[in-house]
Amino acid sequence: MNKSKSASYLDSLNIDKMHFGLQAIKALLSRLGNPHKSYPTIIIGGTNGKGSTAAMTASILHRAGYRVGLYTSPHLIDVRERIVVNGKKISQRNFGRTIEHVKSAIKNPITYFEFLTAVALAHFQNEQVDIAVLEVGLGGRLDATNVGHPLVSVITNIALDHTAYLGGTLQSIAYEKAGIIKRNSICVTGAKQKTVLDMLEKACRKRRTKLYRLGRDIKIKKQANSLLTYEGLRREVKNLAVPLRGDHQQSNAALALATIEICATKGFPVDDNAIHDGLRKTRWDARMEILQEKPLFLLDGAHNPAGMDSLCRFLKKEFSDKKIIVIFGALADKDYRGMLKKIVPLSQKIILTGLHARRSAPLSAIRDVVCKMGRKPVVVENVRQAIQEALKSAGRQNIICATGSFYLAGEIKQAFPEITLYGSNNTAKKP
Repeated sequence: MNKSKSASYLDSLNIDKMHFGLQAIKALLSRLGNPHKSYPTIIIGGTNGKGSTAAMTASILHRAGYRVGLYTSPHLIDVRERIVVNGKKISQRNFGRTIEHVKSAIKNPITYFEFLTAVALAHFQNEQVDIAVLEVGLGGRLDATNVGHPLVSVITNIALDHTAYLGGTLQSIAYEKAGIIKRNSICVTGAKQKTVLDMLEKACRKRRTKLYRLGRDIKIKKQANSLLTYEGLRREVKNLAVPLRGDHQQSNAALALATIEICATKGFPVDDNAIHDGLRKTRWDARMEILQEKPLFLLDGAHNPAGMDSLCRFLKKEFSDKKIIVIFGALADKDYRGMLKKIVPLSQKIILTGLHARRSAPLSAIRDVVCKMGRKPVVVENVRQAIQEALKSAGRQNIICATGSFYLAGEIKQAFPEITLYGSNNTAKKP
């Protein structure tokens, strides 16, 4: 299947259509010979940070010499970003072939995410991976990734998000996330709220699974030299450098290292050199990513109030004395009001932009929220115009921060390399 045919088929599945239940994906995988049972897995869920934690885990295992599959979502520019082996996304040729293979096994309706999950799991089998790291798409209990018995289940944290699908309380969301906890297994979490921890403890007791908690069983501490020390279940590792920005990434790193520790007890030993190297070389786009220096252009995929809170803490800590220009775009089913309440007070100028996504929130609705906060935003039709407006407004010492959605982040990364203000010395490298 060539590139255009692959894209056309995926488009026909409708990226926005969701289905909660495992019957369809399990039936499809069964017809494919259950590829996911040919290698061990790690599953990582949570409200925020699951992609970063998955990326760090996969990077460390790769540096330790293992052949590692990594399945994440969403993608920013190219759908093949979701399916990676040893840091390299699936080739267009293999993508087309695997799509055709999976497509031939379909007998009942299937969603975009279910189909891509099957493609990833089949590709990992074809590539003979030693282990695969799977990021949960949405929720956990009924997510298409939740089809096996992983070596370890990770729940990074839990906050209010996707409430229309997962419920409107932390307890209901925790229940769905806890669905990735398997019987007689191990779970690691960075969750802190009592109501959430009670739910996770209950689920683990019921399934006779051990629960390890960040802050109690696993700790990450700052050293005087800006490096970190990990105090884990059985080992301590000092002088760690985490390239991903924000204090929350230190917590994600601790969860990744705990996962690595547990995997070591299950046949995947990793030495300290691989841990240092794997963490240091982790790359994860649109997580407080700097696209250029002057003016500093920061791109972050925060798409819920909890994620926006982490971004705002970073901005306050690092740029409290700087003028911040915000580019904001969001999906209609996200809590953009909650996000705006956090980011607007930090901004000197707010630029609202439309997105190409079908679920994009109406600009008029976002504008009304900002106006009710006593601010007058600049409203533009598309991301390209938003970038140009921000660059025109910013001095070389100012900060431009684009946030609100991974869809926005993807459009920014596509448009940004072609747009400059100060000449070739200020051009961001094309990703």
